[in-house]
Amino acid sequence: MGWDLSDFGVIASAVLTILGIVFLILRLKVDPVIALVVGSLALVLVNGLGPEAAIEAVITGFGDLMLEIGLVIGFGVLTGTLLSYMGAIQKLGALLLRKFGPRAMPYAFGVTIGTVLASLFIDVCLVMTAPLAKATSSKIGKDGLARMAAAVMIGLEVALTMTIPGVVALALSGILDVPVGIMLIFGVPTAVLTIVSSIFIMNVLFRMGFWKPELDESAAVAKVQAAEQRADQLDPVERSVEIEASSEAGAGDRGEFAGSAHMTATATEAPEGGGTAITLDEARQPGLIVAFAPLIVALLLISGGAIADVAGVESPVLTLFSNPTVALLVALIGAWIVCRFHAGHVATGQALSRGFQESGQILLITGVGGCLAAAVETIGIGDILTQYFEPGSFAPLILVWIIAAILHIAIGSVTTAAITAAGILAPFADSLDANPVLIALAAASGGMFIIHVTSNTFWLMKTLFGLSTRGAFKTDTVAVSIASVMGLVWVLVLSLFI
Repeated sequence: MGWDLSDFGVIASAVLTILGIVFLILRLKVDPVIALVVGSLALVLVNGLGPEAAIEAVITGFGDLMLEIGLVIGFGVLTGTLLSYMGAIQKLGALLLRKFGPRAMPYAFGVTIGTVLASLFIDVCLVMTAPLAKATSSKIGKDGLARMAAAVMIGLEVALTMTIPGVVALALSGILDVPVGIMLIFGVPTAVLTIVSSIFIMNVLFRMGFWKPELDESAAVAKVQAAEQRADQLDPVERSVEIEASSEAGAGDRGEFAGSAHMTATATEAPEGGGTAITLDEARQPGLIVAFAPLIVALLLISGGAIADVAGVESPVLTLFSNPTVALLVALIGAWIVCRFHAGHVATGQALSRGFQESGQILLITGVGGCLAAAVETIGIGDILTQYFEPGSFAPLILVWIIAAILHIAIGSVTTAAITAAGILAPFADSLDANPVLIALAAASGGMFIIHVTSNTFWLMKTLFGLSTRGAFKTDTVAVSIASVMGLVWVLVLSLFI
């Protein structure tokens, strides 16, 4: 089938708009929120649909997505904040080491982060888990630091993109009109397979000599380790001074985030009314099962509702409580009750305040991703592209992965890349005979491809793990890119069955 010139013009305008958005963000350093809204308006206007249509596309795109998942994201972030504050993450890491042992620890840690901890904001989760992973690395043998760092980064990015209630997973669910329960049922197995296979490939590379500690681990880590070894021969007073001095020197080399990691590992509860520390004092922390119970209940409610829907079971009570918004509200209320019982109302309120600060920026960047999706639908690009794809083929899944990957390489935002790519295909997913959940997972996979220096998470993990830039490229860029490709592979396999 030949290309119609008018169709080509519409497609070209969409391509140029996306390139323009990339240019604004990457070269002119325009905030993604502004760039996406401006690009969405421009796309509708250049296709001659008028200012009213352009404004309506932006407003409805943002509003519809927030209507679908706004409260879900907010409740998920707040629940994750309370879990962090109650020390549940540290307890979980200690439990994994006891249960799985050193050999399986990277797999257990990566899968846990990629599933159980999906409600945490990615930077918060990294700051909470990196000190535990780093402390564990010395117990798992050769290249332990590299193996644990790679496992953490793979788990974090997969949690963000594939696993409910990860922010990107929720956004993709809303854009593609995939029920959250369905996204959970298919997303979690795909996430687990992606994490396990990717960590396995990274471990094979490490065994082949991919990791060079003398080049990939920063000098600051070596200084601290040398000081600790020397301190073993000193009396207790000298030992304390020696390690503290070396740690401070290392922190200076590693940058501002090193202090955050130290606080995360050692902070205690401040007196009530005097401010809240990063983590509740260990003596007052709830048990692991008690802390995580509200979130586990919520996820069971969501998945139970999806299963009941597929089975044709109708129940007003289940319909109410399996709704993602209500289920995560249950999780938030439960976490609030547990936290208030153990920490008091003042400290709990202050912990929630940090969650409100995080959720604001997450909601805004997520919502504007819906603007471009609405603009694409308004100009009719879906109807055009439908003519050039064979229904039921792999082409739409591969295309959305490529678009998301290219956008991520250019922009450096996993969230923006995945949401934008999914939004382009969203208007005609049904006509392509491609299950929308597959398109969502393909976009999620593509959005992880080649995390690099434009990502703040890249530099944060480099600092927290004490790696050189070369080491960070191996444990973040290479590891997560492998996860991106393996994610697509598992999505294509899944497409053979649904």
